[in-house]
Amino acid sequence: MLELDYWALFLAGLLGGGHCAGMCGGIVTAFSLQLPSGKYWPWHLAFNAGRILGYGFIGVLLGGLAGWVSRGALEQVQNALWVVSRLLLVGIGLQIAGWSSWVRWIEKLGLPIWRKVQPLLANLLPVRNIGQCLAAGALWGWLPCGLVYTASLAAMSSADPVKGGGLMLLFGLGTLPNLLLISAGNELLRDLLRNVRVRRLLGLILIAVGIYPLLHRLIA
Repeated sequence: MLELDYWALFLAGLLGGGHCAGMCGGIVTAFSLQLPSGKYWPWHLAFNAGRILGYGFIGVLLGGLAGWVSRGALEQVQNALWVVSRLLLVGIGLQIAGWSSWVRWIEKLGLPIWRKVQPLLANLLPVRNIGQCLAAGALWGWLPCGLVYTASLAAMSSADPVKGGGLMLLFGLGTLPNLLLISAGNELLRDLLRNVRVRRLLGLILIAVGIYPLLHRLIA
């Protein structure tokens, strides 16, 4: 089942472009505007590398923490976190398709942490070197986001720091193409993500990615 989780989280990151554009588009634009001239792509790649490594760190932290805390009832806790992460993925699919926005209240739960992290990110801007890009990207990974929370819960359900880190890294790699295209100001991507039919198709696929593992576990 863990192999299925890896693919599910990669697809969630890849297909969640509509969600990424809404959550991160403003940050990407602000980051682009303050870059020194002639240093566009290397700095964006470093920024996203830091973001993906930041996700990996979150996965290691949550996977290890869950394994340590839940030793007495490991299987029950794992199952509960795993189910909630799949339901969240369904919620993200419904939001992208424009059929429900209930998942937004979950994103608000992360605002207290983001308020602590945001000043640290602001202190790194404008960036002056690649190291600052990596650090800024790692802090960006704490932005309140339903997709990140979904991946984080899946990492926690692994109750293992190595597996949790791997799950978050693969999720981060799935988000990379969309965010690089957003960084480039790709109008084709923007037009596609504004198209109602495209958003509904992406939403339906994400809903299926969330529901299929649940059905698989029930039937198995």
